[in-house]
Amino acid sequence: MTAKPHPLGRLLNYGRQYRQQIWQASAFSIINTILDLAPPWLVGVAVDILVQQQNSSIAKFGVKDVVQQFLVLSIVTVIIWVFESLSQYIYDRLWRNLAQNIQHNLRLEAYNHLQELELAYFEDSSTGGLMSILNDDINQLEDFLNGGANEIIQITTSLIILIGGALLMLPLSITIAAMLPMPFIVWGSLIYQNRLESRYADVRDKVGNLSARLANNISGITTIKSYTAEDYENGRLRAESDAYRKSNTKAIALSAAFIPVIRMLVLAGFTALLFMGGVAAYQGRISIGNYSVLLVLVQRLLWPLVSLGEIFDHYQRAMASTNRVMNLLDTPINITTGHIRLPIGKVRGEINLEHVTFAYNSGEVIISNLSLHIPAGKTIAIVGATGSGKSTLVKLLLRLYDITSGHITIDEIDIKELDLYDLRRSIGLVSQDVFLFHGTVAENIAYGSFDAKEDEIIKAAKIAEAHDFIMRLPQKYETIVGERGQKLSGGQRQRIAIARAVLKNPPILILDEATSAVDNETEAAIQRSLERITINRTTIAIAHRLSTIRGADCIYVMERGKLVESGTHEELLHKNGIYTNLWSVQSGLS
Repeated sequence: MTAKPHPLGRLLNYGRQYRQQIWQASAFSIINTILDLAPPWLVGVAVDILVQQQNSSIAKFGVKDVVQQFLVLSIVTVIIWVFESLSQYIYDRLWRNLAQNIQHNLRLEAYNHLQELELAYFEDSSTGGLMSILNDDINQLEDFLNGGANEIIQITTSLIILIGGALLMLPLSITIAAMLPMPFIVWGSLIYQNRLESRYADVRDKVGNLSARLANNISGITTIKSYTAEDYENGRLRAESDAYRKSNTKAIALSAAFIPVIRMLVLAGFTALLFMGGVAAYQGRISIGNYSVLLVLVQRLLWPLVSLGEIFDHYQRAMASTNRVMNLLDTPINITTGHIRLPIGKVRGEINLEHVTFAYNSGEVIISNLSLHIPAGKTIAIVGATGSGKSTLVKLLLRLYDITSGHITIDEIDIKELDLYDLRRSIGLVSQDVFLFHGTVAENIAYGSFDAKEDEIIKAAKIAEAHDFIMRLPQKYETIVGERGQKLSGGQRQRIAIARAVLKNPPILILDEATSAVDNETEAAIQRSLERITINRTTIAIAHRLSTIRGADCIYVMERGKLVESGTHEELLHKNGIYTNLWSVQSGLS
């Protein structure tokens, strides 16, 4: 089994498109670090002027007067300070904009990839977990890019400058003594990073579980209230939150121990330079100015090394999040679009299923060797007991799942060869489980037909018998329906869904229990509407209420994934089979 690359490598590989921005931000981080380390040098020059006077480093450029030397030093200081501030503004802006661009584009790319995945992926994943990846994990990455990346570059640059400066200004023995703790600091940081990696991976998993629980409970708040399950759900949420807290506590225990250990190593290096460098300066082996420069320079570098703990903390959080986001992006798209275009205006709507077999990932066969012909422009109905495979056929026609074997064709073209957009654009679905988006009534009717005009929306609503109740709403067509349409009744949501399909005007219409949530009076009204809109349109009606499909050109009866009966309503009644029994139960004859 091939090991997955390190998350940093995956991130860098993804960041190739931002290479220019990364180089620019990194360059100004380095420039800022160099300029930020200038004050110790300026202090050393100032000491050199006081001690050496006419023999100072500035005097070598022809400025012998001490006052003029300090004037030159002051001018250089102002210039360095101005450019240091300017470079900080530039790198800070570059890094922050880079972080915003990456998190924006990465979130969109991850979401777009998510939309391409088959329905089975969503059935195996929790909404809260996916929300955690698209929101929390990408935000963790943004936080790291905002500050952590710059700090790593600046510390590395400072380390190079310090080592180079020490080698030029100090005897080798003093340089080695001052720098001796650094390998231990780096080595300790790497060990710390490796141990922290697994702990933060667990933290991200736990926060995903917590997000899933919250999303699930908020969506099911009506059920929670109606079953007085508030205390029970508080307990379940407490358990998830406590697991997250304990996972974080383990990471914090290791994180908090890092800084005290590093401080001791820093103390050793600073003390060595303080003592050995001081003795060397006293003995005249190095100048007092150089000694002053290095004391301040080491102080400026070694103490920031203490922040490595916090940097690595942010780094490991970001890498754990990067792994989760990249794993999502690496999820293969199993249902790919075909290459044959079929403009909606050319769709006749003839559907053929030839020896179709389908099983979910569990291996259970849902559809078994099913063959079915639906002539263009005809209305057929499919009935059967719950679990017989009726709704699964709808998912197969829309290619929400791919069949295990056999062929499904539309107008004699295999749907696997059809462009997915064209395929799904040609089919209008009104399902039993109506989903309305948070927005206005008009926006929900026009969903999928985004350029529809107001009069077209109203016309579709009238056909769906929805116009009258919409006009009684507080803001009529501009009324906000609430999340999942919770401000409307089940029957009202159903009629808006039918209006949405009417407005889409597809050549193939699928009604999956389309009148299941309406009363008898509304059902009768909707049936009148459906009779009008199904004329010369291929229609597949899936129903439990047999009264709604009596007028179908052909009715198919399914049982355990197979077609067991077919015919018109009258023909099936004469067969005295499964359909006859269903009809007798629903009509009260048995």
